[in-house]
Amino acid sequence: MLYGSIPGVEKRVSRLVLGSMVFHTERQALTDQLLDAFVAAGGTAVDLANVYGAGQSEAAFGNWLRGRRGLGGGGSRRRSDVRDRLVVIAKGAHHAMPGYVSRMTPDAIIGDLDLALQRTDAGYADMYLLHKDEESVPVEVIVDALDTCVRAGKTRVVGGSSWSTERLGLANTYAALHGKTPLLVSSPNHSLAVPREPMWQGCRYLPGDGAALSWYAQAQMPVLAWSSQARGFFSGRFSPGQGPDPDVLRVYDTPDNWRRLKRTKEISRRLGGTHTQVALAWVLQAKFPVFALIGPRTPEELQDSLGALDLELTPEQVAYLNLERDTLPDQRRRRSRRPQTMPAQTAARQPKREVGRRRLEERRRRPG
Repeated sequence: MLYGSIPGVEKRVSRLVLGSMVFHTERQALTDQLLDAFVAAGGTAVDLANVYGAGQSEAAFGNWLRGRRGLGGGGSRRRSDVRDRLVVIAKGAHHAMPGYVSRMTPDAIIGDLDLALQRTDAGYADMYLLHKDEESVPVEVIVDALDTCVRAGKTRVVGGSSWSTERLGLANTYAALHGKTPLLVSSPNHSLAVPREPMWQGCRYLPGDGAALSWYAQAQMPVLAWSSQARGFFSGRFSPGQGPDPDVLRVYDTPDNWRRLKRTKEISRRLGGTHTQVALAWVLQAKFPVFALIGPRTPEELQDSLGALDLELTPEQVAYLNLERDTLPDQRRRRSRRPQTMPAQTAARQPKREVGRRRLEERRRRPG
């Protein structure tokens, strides 16, 4: 597993974050399997939301957590609680559906976090993100409510999911001027595939948005990238105009995205991985701290996603996937899968420096 750091979170944060849309009390066995396998692989961060499964996703996670109290990642008894190592991400204040009616009020912001803590029995959230924005509500109202959550010990860090960079800036300017808790993390969509329209109402995405990408590269605000694998677009189950999910085709069925898919397959043949792993490895090579949310529906899909940690793309391969160059040099690079803990923006580059150091030592030992 690779790890990064997020200001305000004292634990190491796994660069892959386990999504919970498939969690449900009616699928408790599958929920347990996915969480057990993720933790056993060194995963620490789990992304939850008030609206997933009408609350049953959080409840299923809580069932798992209560069943693992005092257990280590591999299932052995340890003195420390598994909760002490987990980074629990809660999301709340999503618009009411159907109708997309705003719930961006102090009562909903605070109440949804209280409900998440009750369902999960997590004690507190390591991060609490507002699930979509409502730009008609002044940032002062929102920041004050989030600050109340932090001061009450209900969460360590706050942020926004699908917030614009402009609103993040306004919120943090207000927080700085008035001694309130700033938003330290953001969760837009980010993947190799460039959407031609939002997947859902109110979504924000980074692919194709040069201004937003530049802002994050300069601000170095940590990003929790949802739909980091474009909802299965790179799985091989889709072709132009055909596939099991019409929403994926609505959003990603473009000539350039099919070119990107073809190039992931070409690179995967050279590296020995899968094209879904190449697409995920591309996300992890961003120029800002990024933590990729994955949504496996089976243990096999989880293992495939974990395999992306073995791949390290070269700058030339990244440019090729970005459609910025037409040819690909013959380069092969795989990363050691040993645990690494460092700031997220430097984690992916560490193996290259280590290889260079070993080569220098070998030259120094040569006679003459």
